[in-house]
Amino acid sequence: MEWNQETLQFLSQCFLHTLSPAPEPRRAAEKSLSEAADRPNYGLAVLQLVAEPAVDDQIRHSAAVNFKNHLRTRWIDDSTSTTIADSEKEQIKTLIVRLMLSSSPRIQSQLSEALAVISKHDFPKKWPGLLPELVNNLRNASLANDYVSINGILGTANTIFKKFRYLYPNNDMVVDLKTCLTQFAAPLLEIFLKTAALIDSTANTGAAVAANLRPLFESQRLCCRIFYSLNFQVLPEYFEDHMKEWMTEFGKYLSTSYPLLEGNGDGLTLVDDLRAAVCENISLYMKMNEEEFKPYLKDFAQAVWSLLVIVSQSLTRDRLAISGIQFLTTVSTSVHHTLFSDAGVIPHICQSIVIPNVRLRDDDEELFEMNYVEFIRRDMEGNDVDTRRRIACELLKGIAKNYKKQVMDMVSVQIQSLLSTYAANPAANWKDKDCAIYLVVSLGTKKDGGTSVLTDIVDVKSFFESVIIPELQNQDVNGFPMLKAGALKYFTMFRNDIPKPTGVQLFPELIRFLGAESNVVHSYAASCIEKLLLVKDELGKAKYNAADMSPYLLVLMNNLFNAFKFPESEENQYVMKCLMRVLGVAEISNEVAGPCIAGLTSILNEVCKNPKNPIFNHYLFESVAVLIRRACQRDISLISGFEVSLFPSIQTILGNDVTEFLPYAFQLLAQLVELNRPPLSPNYMQIFTLLLSPEVWKRSSNIPALVRLLQAFLQKSPHDLSQEGKLSEVLGIFNMLVRTRSTVDQGFYVLNTVIENLDYNVINPYIPHIWNALFTCLQNNSSPRFIKSFIIFMSLFLVKHGSSNLVETMNAVQPSIFLVILEQFWIPNLKLITGPIEVKLTAVASTRLICESPIILDPSAVKHWGKLLDVIVTLISRPEEERVEVEPEMPDISENTGYTATFVNLYNAGKNEEDPLKDIKDPKEFLVSSLARLCAATPGRYPQIISGNLEPQNQTALLQLCNSYRCQIV
Repeated sequence: MEWNQETLQFLSQCFLHTLSPAPEPRRAAEKSLSEAADRPNYGLAVLQLVAEPAVDDQIRHSAAVNFKNHLRTRWIDDSTSTTIADSEKEQIKTLIVRLMLSSSPRIQSQLSEALAVISKHDFPKKWPGLLPELVNNLRNASLANDYVSINGILGTANTIFKKFRYLYPNNDMVVDLKTCLTQFAAPLLEIFLKTAALIDSTANTGAAVAANLRPLFESQRLCCRIFYSLNFQVLPEYFEDHMKEWMTEFGKYLSTSYPLLEGNGDGLTLVDDLRAAVCENISLYMKMNEEEFKPYLKDFAQAVWSLLVIVSQSLTRDRLAISGIQFLTTVSTSVHHTLFSDAGVIPHICQSIVIPNVRLRDDDEELFEMNYVEFIRRDMEGNDVDTRRRIACELLKGIAKNYKKQVMDMVSVQIQSLLSTYAANPAANWKDKDCAIYLVVSLGTKKDGGTSVLTDIVDVKSFFESVIIPELQNQDVNGFPMLKAGALKYFTMFRNDIPKPTGVQLFPELIRFLGAESNVVHSYAASCIEKLLLVKDELGKAKYNAADMSPYLLVLMNNLFNAFKFPESEENQYVMKCLMRVLGVAEISNEVAGPCIAGLTSILNEVCKNPKNPIFNHYLFESVAVLIRRACQRDISLISGFEVSLFPSIQTILGNDVTEFLPYAFQLLAQLVELNRPPLSPNYMQIFTLLLSPEVWKRSSNIPALVRLLQAFLQKSPHDLSQEGKLSEVLGIFNMLVRTRSTVDQGFYVLNTVIENLDYNVINPYIPHIWNALFTCLQNNSSPRFIKSFIIFMSLFLVKHGSSNLVETMNAVQPSIFLVILEQFWIPNLKLITGPIEVKLTAVASTRLICESPIILDPSAVKHWGKLLDVIVTLISRPEEERVEVEPEMPDISENTGYTATFVNLYNAGKNEEDPLKDIKDPKEFLVSSLARLCAATPGRYPQIISGNLEPQNQTALLQLCNSYRCQIV
């Protein structure tokens, strides 16, 4: 694309139309730009349009955004779009810095991001001139006091250097960091000190105006962020040499007030952002360079402490409060914790910093009411680590590491004080009680590896009885909802410590709270019930069972389904998870099952229209699956009613190709087929016909569920396979799956089910095809995964249809192939088999080979016989971790390109693994008893073979097995 007047006109019109509110011209312009983007020099032409001062600023800004996004997708070769040519790249790199510095702030920010995209891939090795150019421009801008350009350059440098915060240390990173430090550390300090002097002189001048100070404070903030990036990996020598200059200025910003700026909200935010950046820098030094930072620590601790006393009273100023408290927390856990040891320090911190930050603020209440999902994510799920409430409690925990008794005693006093204030006027002081509950919950610590929570602040049971139960028994479920949520959270957190009679007594109260209008309250009630049903007693059994729920079950189910009717809770994942858990524990009578399946299918029909919450959807399908499983186990006659309810929903999913739900639908169908008694209804046989279509197997996310469904049909209706060539179609599916690395296991699942459920005379005509397919795959894919599946299949074939049929059908395809397979694959890999059913199957099949198969018993195969016995003993006598070395297989990259929906297994629709050898209880006993019979027929032959072929460890193991089962090898 050449840069001329025609190109200027074309691009200007396109970018103008992309801003149009009308969809037609906007889409047409986007299409034209998308097509033009494949042409050479497109990016350069757009950049030149951005540089045209005569073009409207809106058009230039739109072009700058397009340019940035163009670089993101085309600067490097990602095989999805045309890559920018090297010659064009060089011209862009020549122009972009100068253009960025001369642009308006809006365009400058877009070009700065574009420059960061380039530098991510090219800097410094392929763009060695970038930093010198930035430094030169920085010095020129500094001479002219041009803080628009200065801040543009610092903003760009900040973006470039951020990578050092995330890179893992290696030689390349060290070289890159050294390059940046060599060229930028000194100019950074120069501009930082110059700006500091300007701030001092401007702030102290009577004629100073806030507008003059704003760019200076922004410049210092950017310098601090660059400082953080360049110091993140290691303390550079230059920064160590000039630590005093940096720390002097840092201390000044924490201890000096700037009334000219701090008098209004925007100005205060600007100053606080600089102070927060300083706090992050000194926190970094405290963690990484404690010894070098030690001379400055006491002054900084005092400055931050004094600042936090003021900031903590403010309802805003969050970032500064959080970064300041994080610094004190870092100090509290270091060897310098003695700063907190003086009398009165800990109570002062608690009263003036911790309690004010733990108290509810307006934005907490707003989040509670307006965005319950985010509130719960922060409050219940522990994602509030960067909130004032949580970080204040982390400070207390940090101090408690060295002063536990003082902290716990002092917090206990504070909690009693808060509860007393609440008791004096509950309506006005409810936030004091909330603060007390929050402190107890947040300062609790989880036992290692468990769900129990410990606290030394209060007695859990007495606090529960005196503070929490009154809230739970309050009949007004909508009054003071944040207090109710706190009480429910306490019950949930300390559930393991609440005696069972108390828990059962409170069940009706929890069920009542499911009817609360507050989304958080009914979500917390649901979560509390769900978690209670998981609590185990001292013997590891469920503490709460079906009998405990039985008196309340109908009301509980009704309230759970009604909770979905509240605004914003139509897809409430906490309520759905609770419903799933209740269905997994309760006694599912017909009275419960009917309304429940109707309610679930109604919800399913709604979410099919627009699936958007994958967690909710998963629990929804799990709920359907557990209802089917437990209700039909109790009363198989319910299955027809479930089919009537579910089939329309499943047909909607299949007919409308609801991609996200197809794997779930196939798993539910498999579950229904497995529960049915033959013959299957015509509805199922129509699905079976659909299942044999190659089209349905093209989406990889469907394959595990489709295989599960196909297995269910093969097990329930094997006679249908012998009709109309259906077995040939099934084996075609097996062949397709087994040829692809990612679906090898699934292919063998199909094949094994065929072998296990069909008579030999039905499969006999197809056996040559099966062996040909497997031998071809063995040549092309000799991965451990394939070989193990192949051994399991041969073992299943042998135990179902005999060793003679196995050997003869293999050798019929390729003469003498069986012994080759045995020597090269079966014997070397048998020890790698895992899983109790698989180990038993392959051990028994291998035992039958050495005790029954003429080809192995032939004197010419004595070496094979001995080596196979050796590996059988290894398989059954040694623990899995001793005989199996786990080596991750390299994925086949070609199979994983592009986006595919993910298969998610339904736990409650899980397939019961069938043991094909139910009559054989112990493979060890089967081995030694079979060997004893074989040896008795030809005494004296086998002991010599055993001693010549078995490892000493296996000879000892075999002798021990013989003694254990009182069998003798003679």
